[in-house]
Amino acid sequence: MNTALPAGFNPANVVLDTIRHPVIMVSPDGRIVFANAEAEDFFRSSAAVLARNGLERFVPFGSPLLTLIDQVRERRAPFNEYRVEISSPLLGGERLVDLYVAPVAEMPGHVVVLLQERSMADKIDRQMTHRGAARSVSGLASMLAHEIKNPLSGIRGAAQLLESVVSDEDRALARLITDETDRIVALVDRMEVFSDERPISRQPVNIHVVLDHVKAIARNGFASDIRIVEDYDPSLPPVHANRDQLVQVFLNLVKNAAEAVAGRSGGEIVLSTAFRPGMRLSVPGTQDRVSLPLEFCVHDNGPGVPDDLVPILFDPFVTTKPNGSGLGLALVAKIVGEHGGVIECETSARGATFRVLMPAWKEPKAATGTGGEGERA
Repeated sequence: MNTALPAGFNPANVVLDTIRHPVIMVSPDGRIVFANAEAEDFFRSSAAVLARNGLERFVPFGSPLLTLIDQVRERRAPFNEYRVEISSPLLGGERLVDLYVAPVAEMPGHVVVLLQERSMADKIDRQMTHRGAARSVSGLASMLAHEIKNPLSGIRGAAQLLESVVSDEDRALARLITDETDRIVALVDRMEVFSDERPISRQPVNIHVVLDHVKAIARNGFASDIRIVEDYDPSLPPVHANRDQLVQVFLNLVKNAAEAVAGRSGGEIVLSTAFRPGMRLSVPGTQDRVSLPLEFCVHDNGPGVPDDLVPILFDPFVTTKPNGSGLGLALVAKIVGEHGGVIECETSARGATFRVLMPAWKEPKAATGTGGEGERA
């Protein structure tokens, strides 16, 4: 049933004003023809003042936002860009935002811009997200390998000797020492992976072959009673990656998802792939923009991740499992980061989604007939 609205009432404006992010519409000549309440606050000007001026007046000269708007108009497709600095005398210092720009189909040449301001704690570049956390244990891993494994070997040998000479009552204690020593050595071995800085051997990899391999392992093991759903884009180009390391990444993510839905009625894991040509990230210290058009997701309909853990989820030793080491996701973040990609976690009451963004394989520049960056192979 339609509800009668007051004369002159524009529900679209009301909806946009309730959005807690700045939203503007830019005309073909660069004027800000619409601004919601958050945009007025962000640009420190009323909608009337914004409408009388071009966007160039409010953002720095040569801003990536202006370039992004031109690209959206040219390609008539939405684009996103993360970690864009738009500080200016009018806006004040240190304004770092994520940009979401889309064309208005009904109004050719017009584009809508949503700006999501990043908090001070979140100003680390996304492509560097979690890499520092993984690297922070590299030195610790090397130290553990050299300074702990050797004495542990001596302790284990002594415990084995004791096991052969002590009474039956004490033999169980000697065996406990051996077992616990083996467990510590296994943990140190896992941490040694973080100190491995050797170059990665990469080649074009079909992500669907990797996911099918991971799915086969899961169905024949830890996820044998869990429904696994595929939502693939079959036209994806190859990803530029190391196949074995991708298997390790998604095996870890699928295993975590399986543990999240274990014992739940209707537990389900969804593996999805998609092409996102508008996904770009800035490289710290440069003006370069890296395209990450390939999106791979692992979604589960479990209870989700506690909100207080999301910001530190990929840090070493962070875990919700009683017997977990907290190194699995840290290793995943390290591998994805070394591939030039980004991993994110989104959580809600409907479950958790781990999203991996990675670069596509490009033919060598000397080859002919190759597509440009961001185009499907």
